[in-house]
Amino acid sequence: MKRRTFMLATAAAATTLILPARAADDIKLRDLYNKDLSFSDMALANQDKIVDVSGYMAPPLKAESAFFVLTRMPMSFCPFCDSEATWPSDIIAVYARDTVTVQPFNVGIVVTGTLELGTYRDPDLGFVSRVRLTNAEYRRS
Repeated sequence: MKRRTFMLATAAAATTLILPARAADDIKLRDLYNKDLSFSDMALANQDKIVDVSGYMAPPLKAESAFFVLTRMPMSFCPFCDSEATWPSDIIAVYARDTVTVQPFNVGIVVTGTLELGTYRDPDLGFVSRVRLTNAEYRRS
């Protein structure tokens, strides 16, 4: 085996091992849940994978934060939930890599992050979520 071939094969193998699994398609908020609000097969299949989700940034809970809520429809208020029982099926908690630059509530964005499922209460904000995107980045759609 030539040195160049070996180096290319080694780099390709290392990239495969280092990069987290990525979902094949963009995920729609409506596809995360079954009718009974249990997680869908699609959501379970993409758990802990990097996914893209389109939506709208709800007004943030606090300034200078790396947290926001992604909604299916534009919302001029924050859909803050106090318990898992009241968790709407059309929002996702987003934990961004960096401090969030607030986007207008009616401008579409695409968020890329790791899909996490299960109840989680943010220790700083008290926000309860069932679905999260972590280590996320976003861009205007």
